[in-house]
Amino acid sequence: MPPPGSASGPGAAVITDPAELRRSSDHARAGAMTVGLVPTMGALHAGHRSLIRRARAECDRVAVSIFVNPTQFGPGEDYQRYPRAFAADLTLCAEEDVDLVYAPSVETMYPDGFATRVRVTGPVTETLEGAFRPGHFEGVATVVAKLLSAARPDRAYFGQKDAQQCALIRRLVCDLDLGTEIVVCPTVRDPDGLAISSRNAYLSPEARRQALAIPRGLAAACAAYRRGERAATTLIHFAAERLADSPDLVVDYIAAVDADTFESVGSLNDRCEITIAARIFGTRLIDGVVPGAEEGLAVGDRGVDPSGP
Repeated sequence: MPPPGSASGPGAAVITDPAELRRSSDHARAGAMTVGLVPTMGALHAGHRSLIRRARAECDRVAVSIFVNPTQFGPGEDYQRYPRAFAADLTLCAEEDVDLVYAPSVETMYPDGFATRVRVTGPVTETLEGAFRPGHFEGVATVVAKLLSAARPDRAYFGQKDAQQCALIRRLVCDLDLGTEIVVCPTVRDPDGLAISSRNAYLSPEARRQALAIPRGLAAACAAYRRGERAATTLIHFAAERLADSPDLVVDYIAAVDADTFESVGSLNDRCEITIAARIFGTRLIDGVVPGAEEGLAVGDRGVDPSGP
């Protein structure tokens, strides 16, 4: 757990009070410095490191928030056991030259009497993850609105793996005129192709082996897209074939959607996403790719099967 009040971490100031975070950002911007924010739930890994490095390259001041947000977890989900590693997180932030870490308590974020929720409507929150995890995106929208209000960043950095969340946040920032640029960075993968996630710590060796069907499925769809296939049903079929190779993998959905609205599409273009959610021995993983983007899932150099469908 973070220490109370503010403290000096190894290379980064640790702030737990939103008013102090706001003063820090206001001071930086008064000095004509740009502020970048990397919102996280801690248990920082190479994916977070890539976001921090992008922020460090583009901004004068970089803040990382560490807060496991209870309002985006539903009943029976893994809030209590979600990985927490605050000391290690501070070390990583120091290694990446982060200027400050914002680590509020639950009581600070949601004090007695807290009665405001932020809700974005439409397919971007009501389909896929929104349908499988009722209330999840309301929790995400509320905490992100609070973080952006406190940090007042010029830019905020998120990973492409959580594409529906990114679409939600872009909509939120646009609709509420929050003035923050949302920067979405490519998914970082382990050498075997699995998208890096804090929840990967739950996977046994066998669970991880079977979970590799997810990036293989996405790679198969990408390979078909590069060969000229555009029909959503066909691309989804190629992905589903690879997922079927793992007998214990329970697929919640495979979908082809518009990357901004998350409405289903019948034919893909370079702005469309293929997204997958699946469960393996109780651990739920999500992944996705924009097949027409240069940073789409590569095949052959990340441990995934290069042969295509």
